Amino acid sequence: MKGMVTMQGQVTEAPLLAVEELSKAYPGVVANDGVFFSIARGEVHALLGENGAGKSTLVKMIYGLVHPDGGRMLLDGVPYAPQSPSDARRAGVAMVFQHFSLFEALNVAENIALGMEDPPPRGALSQRIREVSAAYGLPLDPERIVGELSAGERQRVEIVRCLLQDPKLLIMDEPTSVLTPQEVEILFTTLRKLRHEGTAILYISHKLDEIIELCDSATILRHGKVVATCNPREHSARELAEMMVGEILIPPRRARRTFGEVVLEVGGLSLPAATQFGTALHDIRLVLRAGEVLGIGGVAGNGQDELLAALSGERTTAPGTIRLGGREIGALGPAARRALGLLAAPEERLGHAAAPDMSLTENAFLTGAVRERLVRHGLIDWSRSRDFACRIIEGFDVRTPGPEVPARALSGGNLQKFVIGREVMQHPEVLVVNQPTWGVDAAAAGAIRQAILDLAGAGAAVIVISQDLDELMEISDSFAALNEGHLSTPRPAEGLSVEEIGLMLGGVHGGTTAGGTGEGAHADP
Repeated sequence: MKGMVTMQGQVTEAPLLAVEELSKAYPGVVANDGVFFSIARGEVHALLGENGAGKSTLVKMIYGLVHPDGGRMLLDGVPYAPQSPSDARRAGVAMVFQHFSLFEALNVAENIALGMEDPPPRGALSQRIREVSAAYGLPLDPERIVGELSAGERQRVEIVRCLLQDPKLLIMDEPTSVLTPQEVEILFTTLRKLRHEGTAILYISHKLDEIIELCDSATILRHGKVVATCNPREHSARELAEMMVGEILIPPRRARRTFGEVVLEVGGLSLPAATQFGTALHDIRLVLRAGEVLGIGGVAGNGQDELLAALSGERTTAPGTIRLGGREIGALGPAARRALGLLAAPEERLGHAAAPDMSLTENAFLTGAVRERLVRHGLIDWSRSRDFACRIIEGFDVRTPGPEVPARALSGGNLQKFVIGREVMQHPEVLVVNQPTWGVDAAAAGAIRQAILDLAGAGAAVIVISQDLDELMEISDSFAALNEGHLSTPRPAEGLSVEEIGLMLGGVHGGTTAGGTGEGAHADP
């Protein structure tokens, strides 16, 4: 075992991975500036920082996706400079990405084989999958089609694919963002087992309570530089957040208010699943008033995307199912609904909410053309479009060199701020947003929630679809739950207990199952 001698003559184990003065710059942005930290064998090490702090670039350099401009890395005391993820995997470094890289039409074994350097024969691989997944408390059937799996099961596929390659270092990027509390516990049990066996884990998450519970140490980045290292168990979540970003904006609790007129009515909305892996909607009913925030909770895969598509106009619906300001809009597409004041921001940022290779100016134009008057005499007004993009960037603190940068160049959190800001700044009558703060840091999450509250305070009606129950309880006036495509009857959020919310998420609502015929949101307080 490699070691080093301290000044006191004691022998200590050398770190598994040492990062020394690592730097990486892009045009107009220094992503990493002389970063240094180390990870020991059997250590769970947190990497913390606000969006744009340099976390993604740093782990991409460790995994061989990006090459540093300066500095060096040592793995097991030997210079380490992977030119590709294949190099990293051969050296014993594995990574589970925030966005799963799986093919839904293939089964578990086929997906795992595609991610291995030299997969064994199919029968032997299937047997290994069963053995390894069972040993780590992540049971998987290698013959199951991935499109039929829950988000938690899909993450198991990614983890088992890594474990089959016996990694020395496992990098996990926002691993609990789509998991239920029960699935989080299973994951943590697995990670503790790996730690006990000597595997090092580099853990990236914005959920600071998880960091405190799981991690042995933390490196904190701000603007591409290391600003602190600590034992997270010795600090509160607020203290960690302030190390990352400074003062945290916490939206004030909303006072009970009387809302305005009904602006959105949904009744008897049913839709078949768009794909074999989708979720059908069943008799969705709700009533939304001006100034009201309706929070909709649910475990991933229970119809959230389908509900947003039906409300936004990406999928049209039967006559009489959706009314905006008393007008039937079920047959209208997204552009027509936007012109009338119903705007939406989907969960998938890159590819759905934003076109990856288009600039921020072009992406601002895509949804703002009508309401921001970005077309004159049939031609795009690029000056006004650029000005709109600049206002979004400034108003929502989007960290980017400028509006001509392509969307794919932004970190996930900064792109999320741009997408939400683009819709909020168009002053909608109704805004429907799915996962508004997914993957963003504490300060950005606070700013986005405050923007939603400000929008509602100005008279807009807002539907927030989120898996973050704390978020929904913080900003919602009323709450409903999605379960297998059924929406519970919306209830006042104030006073709801954890037990009641749990029953609603599980499909039990006031003694009845999901799919009841409630009349919509609560009455005016």
